[in-house]
Amino acid sequence: MVPFSIAGVQMSVSLANDNIDLMERRVATIVHRFPWVHMVLFSELAALGPDPRNAQPMPGPAEERFRDIARRHGIWLIPGSIFELREGLVYNTAPVIDPAGNVVGRYRKMFPFRPYEIGVESGTEFLVFDVPEVGRFGLSICYDMWFPETTRTLVAMGAEVILHPTMTDTIDRDVELSIARAMAVTNQCYFFDINGAGEWGNGRSIIVGPSGYVIHEAGGGEEIMPVEINLSRVRREREVGMRGLGQPLKSFRDRPVRFDVYDPATFDNTYLDSLGPVEKPARPVNDNGVVVAGTPGVQGEYPVAGLAASSTRS
Repeated sequence: MVPFSIAGVQMSVSLANDNIDLMERRVATIVHRFPWVHMVLFSELAALGPDPRNAQPMPGPAEERFRDIARRHGIWLIPGSIFELREGLVYNTAPVIDPAGNVVGRYRKMFPFRPYEIGVESGTEFLVFDVPEVGRFGLSICYDMWFPETTRTLVAMGAEVILHPTMTDTIDRDVELSIARAMAVTNQCYFFDINGAGEWGNGRSIIVGPSGYVIHEAGGGEEIMPVEINLSRVRREREVGMRGLGQPLKSFRDRPVRFDVYDPATFDNTYLDSLGPVEKPARPVNDNGVVVAGTPGVQGEYPVAGLAASSTRS
């Protein structure tokens, strides 16, 4: 086994301030206190906060600073994500930077958190990358993991570790912890689900191993989580089965069934279409504009123009 360690950083994220100086200090602290760490992973939108008006091109000023940080400290760096301005559109994008300061890939979030993450386009390309002599890593962002096809695809592309920056401050965080464990065990991989804290995150980051065991679950405050991974364990689990039992990746490979639900040309979408559009619930009003009790209605506009999410969840 080639030793390899990842430090997840759960830190407070501000909407009002550029957080890159703080992130740089966190990296310096990690390198000083835990010199055996090879990779640092921050939460979603950690650098510039969850306002699409802060979008930058990539390459751009924020990414250049992260390249410099990675190069100076000799680490792999996934600085969470930033809103990327690309060809007039905004994406939620996470760069992967190697210890030489090279951008080896950029992942654009496939599933913006509709209907709250407005004005943000969906990415369409998966990202896996290799750490030489160590293994293959895959990247997804926040709401992506609610769609198990995203993790399954990364694993089918060879990923042994899923790096998953998120930004959740809502009451479904406990559900996300269950999803993170499920994604790890059904795909027999490590799953690093790193959340923010404070104003734009309720913490509780979680790191899960390929058998579904929780390696670490953070509290609600700021925290640095350095963990050494063992990819030999991943390969052994995939060979002989999860805890010596099921071998879901092999069974998926050998499946006799076609999943027609993914083919709009052959699957009847009548029921799914009947669910209506993705819209934000709101309190209903009567003909006089007075709020009334009853079934929630639909709110089409955000109270603060340009914000990614009035619920703060991205």
